[in-house]
Amino acid sequence: MSLPTRWVRRTVAFAMFAVAGAAASTGAAHAAYPEKPITLLIPFAPGGSSDIIGRLVAPALADKLGQSVVIENISGAGGVVGTQRAVRAPADGYTVLVGSGSEILINGLINPSISYDGQKDLAPVAFIGVGPMVLVGKPELAAGDFSELRALAAREPGALSYASAGNGTPMHVAGELLNMHAGLDLTHVPYRGAAPALVDVMGGQIDLAVSTLSAAQPHIRAGRVKALGTTGAETSALAPDLPALGKQPGLEGFDLGVWFGLFVPTGTPPDVVKALEDAARSVLAAPELRAKLAEQGIEASGESGEALRAFMQGEVEKYQDVVKAANLTLDPAAAK
Repeated sequence: MSLPTRWVRRTVAFAMFAVAGAAASTGAAHAAYPEKPITLLIPFAPGGSSDIIGRLVAPALADKLGQSVVIENISGAGGVVGTQRAVRAPADGYTVLVGSGSEILINGLINPSISYDGQKDLAPVAFIGVGPMVLVGKPELAAGDFSELRALAAREPGALSYASAGNGTPMHVAGELLNMHAGLDLTHVPYRGAAPALVDVMGGQIDLAVSTLSAAQPHIRAGRVKALGTTGAETSALAPDLPALGKQPGLEGFDLGVWFGLFVPTGTPPDVVKALEDAARSVLAAPELRAKLAEQGIEASGESGEALRAFMQGEVEKYQDVVKAANLTLDPAAAK
């Protein structure tokens, strides 16, 4: 038995209305992102450069997105533990990683057992910026500059040690390059981030540290550590009073810095990534935030996720050359 025409028309109209309503509801859900607090994951200990940068960016990002941005520090293994957490998080835009060269690129080059591929398993959102690293010494170190440090190391081979933010970090790479090119014979001691490493340098428990300028700058200004030079080929505009190690005899052209970006798990919906990218680029363009980052030794970028991806490709090629030249391998000792 066939239904009356008016019933067919009503049924079709109702179905079309329901489909349109569902589509509108789905669109509204996407348009409403974010609907709950966002976790900004820092894969290093509080007080380090990634943490400092994250805590500067988080409130500005929260204001722009209209949702809370909550900092979560998960340190260990040179940033690997926290990055693994980010990679395994739901790809929904509610876990955002403050990533850098160590955990995204370098660790995979020196430790094939790492369970993720930073270039494949994470999607770049926005380029935060770049900054120099700095070699610092304990207050009582019997060397006031790099040439004196070289002489001290030559008199006492193997007696001096240096801290880094962890195995496979750019600080570790820089320290080993200094060993190789300057003949320092420093013993590497990995820590769970720049902050605890600097605490032990200030306390005299370890002789030296290679740190990001952002983490070390307050202690340099306060005289709690000795600054021996930045790890660039030229004097940094962010620290014009510190000599460039790349100008030292035997270290000509030495140039290794740090960079930071925002990442989400691969597979995050493109519209969510775009919303995050737009918000991040907007806040990174603000003069106030750029000035705060500069105070911490970071030159703000604010470029797109695709620009960051292209930059990373150049960086991984440089890291591969450094790791091979320095014969860099994973230290057997666990990070402190």
